[in-house]
Amino acid sequence: MEIFRRLGIKPELSADYRVILDHLQRDRGRLRVFADDGSEVRIFLERGKPLLVGEILQSECGKTIEVIGAEEPVTTARSDDWVTFSRACYHLGNRHVKLQISDSVEDRWLRITPDHVLEEMLELLGLKLTREQAVLVPESGAYSGGHSHSHSHSHGHEESGHGHHHHHGEQHEHHHH
Repeated sequence: MEIFRRLGIKPELSADYRVILDHLQRDRGRLRVFADDGSEVRIFLERGKPLLVGEILQSECGKTIEVIGAEEPVTTARSDDWVTFSRACYHLGNRHVKLQISDSVEDRWLRITPDHVLEEMLELLGLKLTREQAVLVPESGAYSGGHSHSHSHSHGHEESGHGHHHHHGEQHEHHHH
C-alpha cells in the first residue's frame, strides 16, 4: 500500500489497518513498514510534520491505516519540587533534547530517550529517574509548522554569536566536573 494522504485524527473512524511506529519513525516523511496483518506499507509524506499517534492515513487504494505509538525505552524523570522540575525542562530544552512533558497535574514527569549524560544531569538537579517502556510523544510535534520553524531560525541567527558563546561555556563547565 502506498500512502500520500493524511486524514488527521478521526476517533469515529475504525481503520482497516494499523502501523506501530516509534517517535523516530513518526518523524520521517518516507518510511517502509508493515501493517499489523503483515502487508507492506510505503509512506511518502511531507517532511517536518511528525505523524501523530492516533492519526489516520489513506492509501492510494482507499484503505485507511491508523498510526499506533510503539512502546520504546524511555527515561522518565519526576520531581515534587516545581522549581527543580522547571529547571530540568529548561536545561533539556536548551540542549534541544526531545522531551515529553506530562499533561497531568497529579503526576508530573518528563520523558526522554535514555542518555547517560542527560540522566546524570537530571539526577544532579535532584530528579528521580525511572527507566521504562512507554510511547514517547515529544513536545515539538504541536509547533512544527513551517511558520514557527522559520521564525525560530531567524531569531537564532540574530543571536547566534551570543548563543554560541553561552553553549561553549556550558561545555567547558561540564568538562570541569
